[in-house]
Amino acid sequence: MNRPIRRAAAPFLALAALAACHGKGGGDRPVRQPWVSLPAVPGRPGAAYFTLSGEGGARVLTGVRSALVQRIELHAGGMHGGMMTMRPLPRAEVAAGATRAFAPKGDHAMLFGIDPAIRPGTAIPLRFDFADGTAFEAEAKTVGPGEAAPY
Repeated sequence: MNRPIRRAAAPFLALAALAACHGKGGGDRPVRQPWVSLPAVPGRPGAAYFTLSGEGGARVLTGVRSALVQRIELHAGGMHGGMMTMRPLPRAEVAAGATRAFAPKGDHAMLFGIDPAIRPGTAIPLRFDFADGTAFEAEAKTVGPGEAAPY
């Protein structure tokens, strides 16, 4: 390839590489339908819910981050003896071809220190990090406390 063509193609190749790295625009979406339930009391944690997909192969989610949230922790949740329980979840695995739901009364991501400017209806950008070094970025819809899931 001659120099002028390489120079002209460079920005397009960089954009394509970035899109592939972050999973935007492709059919293989490792995270689907992310949403956040904002806390009833300002300053308290909120919760993020989503579905992990193993459509493109088995995956291991190692963390979630956002520029609008101070800290995000993965938690395993569920009912035990009639009581809701929660414990830290260092990683979340999904088998090839399977899905894993992070949903109310189950597994979820706790969001600590949500930017106070976030209101119901505002999107929160989330970055999902995987054990293989890949990442996927998505905007999570937000709902107020007690409101129904947007999906």
